[in-house]
Amino acid sequence: MADKALVIIDVQKCFLPGGPLAVEEGDKVVPVLNEYIKIFKNRGLPIFATRDWHPPVTKHFKEYGGLWPPHCIRDTPGAEFAPGLELPEDTEIISAGVGPEEEGYSSFEGANEDGESFEEVLRSQGILHLYVGGIATDYCVKETTLDALRKGFKATLLQDAVKAVNLKPGDDKRAIDDMVEAGAKVSELEEVRKELESTVRTQI
Repeated sequence: MADKALVIIDVQKCFLPGGPLAVEEGDKVVPVLNEYIKIFKNRGLPIFATRDWHPPVTKHFKEYGGLWPPHCIRDTPGAEFAPGLELPEDTEIISAGVGPEEEGYSSFEGANEDGESFEEVLRSQGILHLYVGGIATDYCVKETTLDALRKGFKATLLQDAVKAVNLKPGDDKRAIDDMVEAGAKVSELEEVRKELESTVRTQI
């Protein structure tokens, strides 16, 4: 049972309505993710929270040749997790985009506070299946999910707990299609709850 983990992607203040890189209705993922957190915590399953943790000068930002306005600069209020996101104390934090040459779209480009890569952390804990939600569907959620599948993990997209940037209309649907084509399962709260409950019963 402990081979499953919840991965919450970049639910940070800068991506919420009013932030410099606001995702429409980005705040709506918070209460849904809190329900997933309860499900995983009640079953003793690991929870990871990833974050953009950019330096002030990075090729990720428009000013230095990238796509985006400055956002989630490390140790600033905008890089903090969203208000109301109920992360347990033992949540493992994965920081990505930490170097000036790093885009950090995938959590697999990130590391924990001890410098261990996300993949190393997952392998060391025997995790085989990631349940992925957060922001944004068409960037960090997609790239994390695709990388997980490439590396041999199972991946379930939590469709009711993601929101997209949608630089181009329909980017969210295309991202989901890409993930499904690569082998991701798409699921929602009650289905995941039942799935994990049935797994518990099977193992007892």
